[in-house]
Amino acid sequence: MRIAVLTESDPAEPRVAAVPETIKKFKGLGVDVTIQSGAGLKAGVPDADYEAAGAAIAATAAEAATEADLVLKVRRPNEDELKLLKSGATVVAIMDPYGNETALKAMADAGISAFSMELMPRITRAQVMDVLSSQANLAGYRAVIDGAAEYGRAMPMMMTAAGTVPAARVFVMGVGVAGLQAIATARRMGAVVTATDVRPATKEQVESLGAKFVAVEDDEFKQAETSGGYAKEMSAEYQKKQADLVATHIAKQDIVITTALIPGRPAPKLVSEAMVASMKPGSVLIDLAVERGGNVAGAKAGEIVATENGVKIVGHVNVAGRLAATASSLYARNLFAFVETLIDKESKALAVKWDDELVKATNLTRDGQVVHPSFQSTAA
Repeated sequence: MRIAVLTESDPAEPRVAAVPETIKKFKGLGVDVTIQSGAGLKAGVPDADYEAAGAAIAATAAEAATEADLVLKVRRPNEDELKLLKSGATVVAIMDPYGNETALKAMADAGISAFSMELMPRITRAQVMDVLSSQANLAGYRAVIDGAAEYGRAMPMMMTAAGTVPAARVFVMGVGVAGLQAIATARRMGAVVTATDVRPATKEQVESLGAKFVAVEDDEFKQAETSGGYAKEMSAEYQKKQADLVATHIAKQDIVITTALIPGRPAPKLVSEAMVASMKPGSVLIDLAVERGGNVAGAKAGEIVATENGVKIVGHVNVAGRLAATASSLYARNLFAFVETLIDKESKALAVKWDDELVKATNLTRDGQVVHPSFQSTAA
């Protein structure tokens, strides 16, 4: 069995789908691994480190992928890459399937079996495969680092001979994995931290990290969580009450970090132009949802926008990728944990169990068809 790891074709993607640690594990399963030359350079992994771990190095994507049974990537293969793959090959990556029906159809037409890591069910067995959590955790950390860098003042309170420096006030909107890590990081850096979320279960988590919870805690709020642990979309009436509370709070903040995403939908707008205008000059907004339309009015993907009143709106894309070495290491472990379940230990061959709940949840295309029920009608 052959696995190929390709260099990411998107120049803005510095992550890589395998690291020497996971290469050794694949070799331990009796699998041959080929790495496209230069695949790990942006993540700090030279070809020599892959060779030392037992991988073969291919000069081109074609050389790496043509005979591969399984291809590992960070982002889904583009049309040029699909042409290199043999029919029936399996591809595992972050596929970003929502709203990308043309790309799904192209993968189906290429005859590959495509698996989308971000559709992994949130069950105990799959925790080690949870790409969304591993990458969001790093994004939350990096958001605070980026916020502190743009803020231009100290984060902790400092008592000096020249006088006292007040602690920065950090407000985190959305308390998922990214939000919790942002809270913890900002607290470690000495900031005064507050946070909000529509899910009542997050209040205890916020307070356990030493931050203060900010929300309208009415009856609707008490039932604002799906069975899968995601945030529900709230009524217009609740959104108005929450917006009013947040508006008065945001005006006093130095750094605001927004993390709210609803799978398959545009990012909800949390911070209006009026809220941005109410903030002090020198304040910073970090929008982690900017690639899905953004939580902050005026945010632009890939840009830092300076408003007339001196507020910065930071719209970095692929924030986890800004920590490419760590992000690649965690993502590669997520991939190995999943791929290991697809390999028969006796025959050392790919043996996908199509009735496995992990496979059914993540499999997008198979035998020339889009097979995932959430995307079948849109790709027809």
